This record gives sequence, C-alpha cells and structure tokens, in this order.
Amino acid sequence: MSSGTVLVSRVTESDFAELLPLIAKYQEFYETPSDGAHNFKFFRRFITSDAEGVLLGARSDTAGPLVGYACLHWRLDTVGAREVVCLHDLYVDPDRRRTGIGAAIISAAADIARSRGAAALVWTTDPDNTTAQSLYHALGAISSAWIEYELPLESPR
Repeated sequence: MSSGTVLVSRVTESDFAELLPLIAKYQEFYETPSDGAHNFKFFRRFITSDAEGVLLGARSDTAGPLVGYACLHWRLDTVGAREVVCLHDLYVDPDRRRTGIGAAIISAAADIARSRGAAALVWTTDPDNTTAQSLYHALGAISSAWIEYELPLESPR
C-alpha cells in the first residue's frame, strides 16, 4: 500500500527488530515505561499471527528505514453490534511529521478495516495532542463524544 512516496505494509519478521525502537519512542511520547524484552514478546504476537491484529510500518521509500507505524487490533463494538478495527498506536518519527506519512498509515489501516468487513476504523488520542487531531480532522474523521476510562489492575508481567 503506498501513498505518493510513502510505502505502508504489514510488518514482517524481517522488519520487526527495526520496529521496536519506534514502539519505544511512542511509549516515551506518552510517558509510559518501555521494556524492550516485554515489547518484543508482546508485539511479536502481531507478527506470528493476525488473529488479534496487525502491525503496519511506513517507509519514505522502499529502501529507506521505518519512519512510522501503527498497531491495529480487531474489536467488537457491542453498542452498535458491529465489528470495528482499532488503530491503537500511530507513531511517526518527529522529523517526518506533516509529510503525509500519518495520512498514508491511516489510509492503509482503513483499507485493512474495509477488507475485514469492519464498520469503522476507530482510535483515541491524548486530548492535548492537537497536532495529531488536526490530521484526523483533515482526513474527515469525527471525534467521539465518549470519554475513555481506565481502571488500573495489577500488572501480569
């Protein structure tokens, strides 16, 4: 899947080691502790099987390094009685933002959602992340009136 000079594709075994530093940078952006060994084990599930979801990686050209990624997972929306695809992570290298990479990743994610027969592609973002929100609005995404809550549980690590 490509958009202009951006190439977006599923992350494979050969891309996985290159992806892990981007995941750590995403976690750092959201001030979440990053553990390389845990990330390797956790995110590898998306490489070995697409039963839970997929990882997408973005390159500015076919030979270039990964400059962005997204993690998609399959979800049921029981309020609407429909299947949706959740774009749970979207990260673009700060030096490459505002170059079309984020839009290309979202477009590729929407293509995957359509191919699965999903009713929507859904995601959340930090209320302070106005840079990302401007991209989402420019793409025609509609912000939800729902407020997300989290009940922390003891970590299974």
